[in-house]
Amino acid sequence: MAPPVLILVRRGEDPRKCTVRPLRGDPGLDFLPYPLRQRPDLSLHLLLAPDAPPLTPADAGRPLLLLDASWRHAATMRRAVEPVEARSIPPGWRTAYPRRSKIHDDPGTGLATVEALFAALCTLGFRDDSLLRFYPWRDAFLDLNRDRLPPP
Repeated sequence: MAPPVLILVRRGEDPRKCTVRPLRGDPGLDFLPYPLRQRPDLSLHLLLAPDAPPLTPADAGRPLLLLDASWRHAATMRRAVEPVEARSIPPGWRTAYPRRSKIHDDPGTGLATVEALFAALCTLGFRDDSLLRFYPWRDAFLDLNRDRLPPP
């Protein structure tokens, strides 16, 4: 059984660009608006963050925490949930999300939130292609990462 996932969604983000919002209501996925009114207990969670040690199958028993916002807002959101242990998506995963920022640089290895969720669960041994059912770049993402995918 896949670990529970808590997703903090920054108010003010363009809902048309949100890759995980269509998954609201899916079992095992909880969404909270940010800024937080009350900080939840995150002592058992693993935050997905690009600058952390890689996630491994040994982390499979821990709930995941994802921050859903543009890269420039994610740092502020991260400070609001600290201290929380963090893990990154293992190297090699590639994004299919077409970035268009003319103002801010995105990390070269940064994934869209739904891509990160999918990659994290694959790493933990829980491939769930249904997470990508609303993602317009689903086929391109799966093709780019074909060598990293466990069997469905």
